[in-house]
Amino acid sequence: MGLKVAVVGATGEVGRAFLRVMEERNFPVEELFLFASERSEGLTLTFKGESFKVRALSKQDSFKGIDIALFSAGSSVSREYAPRFARDGVVVIDNSSAWRLEPDVPLVVPEVNPEDVKNHRGIIANPNCSTIQMVVALKPIYDVAGVEAVVVSTYQSVSGAGAKAIRELQDQVKAWCKGEPLPPPSALPATIAFNVVPHIDVFTENGYTKEEMKMFHETRKIMHDDNIRVSATTVRVPVFYGHSEAVTVKLKKPLEPETATALLKEAPGVVVVEDTYATALQVAGRDEVFVSRVRKDLVFDPGLSMWVVADNIRKGAATNAVQIAELLLEYELVKTC
Repeated sequence: MGLKVAVVGATGEVGRAFLRVMEERNFPVEELFLFASERSEGLTLTFKGESFKVRALSKQDSFKGIDIALFSAGSSVSREYAPRFARDGVVVIDNSSAWRLEPDVPLVVPEVNPEDVKNHRGIIANPNCSTIQMVVALKPIYDVAGVEAVVVSTYQSVSGAGAKAIRELQDQVKAWCKGEPLPPPSALPATIAFNVVPHIDVFTENGYTKEEMKMFHETRKIMHDDNIRVSATTVRVPVFYGHSEAVTVKLKKPLEPETATALLKEAPGVVVVEDTYATALQVAGRDEVFVSRVRKDLVFDPGLSMWVVADNIRKGAATNAVQIAELLLEYELVKTC
């Protein structure tokens, strides 16, 4: 007994991760539907030892009978197809930025605002990967000491830009090792091998990128607090999987680092690393948010600084979406057959 589940964008990095995470967490899938673009039609993917063929999304007229659809196919596809799925009675969990800031669409991180799923009207948004790991770390601190402002610098892996960006880093490193000219960038705005690029998404009129503004707006929506100020600098680094963040928080009330560490240890989905620090390489393939280097900030008083690392494809995307699907079951918003 289980659910009829669709994966839209099944052949992409996150789409394949949806399948791995559902299998690992034993999510109750009775029937599985895989959708992607026409160029991927006919490809075969494996789930729980069984092979499933990918269908072209554009050739489907109806999605009735499906219970939950996990989307990771880009904003334009989500804008077109998520409402069609929803009209056919499907609950869509969308990983793109298409619906995140829509007032009537819940933006959910299960460790932070699980109850928001109850307000869905057919579509639930999965937040930006960098926002997810930051708010998981902020939540236990916010609940005790309040948060006035956050200054965050991110160090984001190339997998956040998709499979083409992963190959681009691989190809550039291979060329460098052979003493050959590095292939020019195409998936990323600048050469990424042995480089640091402070440019993720497009720049906006205020000088911040859309990625940076996502962290600003999404944090406020998830935390239900429009008074939180967030200043982000998002940076692409030559790492394959795992986003790292240097997070500084201006608090409303004093909170000692030792107390904050104790709170984080008890927080769901958080692993505290003491006496050393977490790195992207260490956390790749994990579902938790890793927090280390918790210390009193030397600028904000009261304030704290910390180092926050998570796998962006898993907790930053696929795992968070599957956790949302699990909430739908827990709250009986969908029911197994």
